Amino acid sequence: MKARYFAWVRERVGKAEEEIDPPAEIVTVADLIAWLGRRDEGYAHAFENPKIIRAALDRAHVKPEAAIAGAREIAFFPPMTGG
Repeated sequence: MKARYFAWVRERVGKAEEEIDPPAEIVTVADLIAWLGRRDEGYAHAFENPKIIRAALDRAHVKPEAAIAGAREIAFFPPMTGG
């Protein structure tokens, strides 16, 4: 699965995208965020407040409890504000 990071999530992780292969027990977006947050300091900082992170699976915005099975891409965004 390709993981894509945007805005300050990208800055904290230190890359715009990467291929990831989460273990079988990682089944939801929330599980994936927690798993990523344990990778290193940059990921821990990016995902320190998982409730504010927004995610999209294959370009469709989803809730944290959404299943990741079969997804080809997941994107992570910080909260967005309008102007």
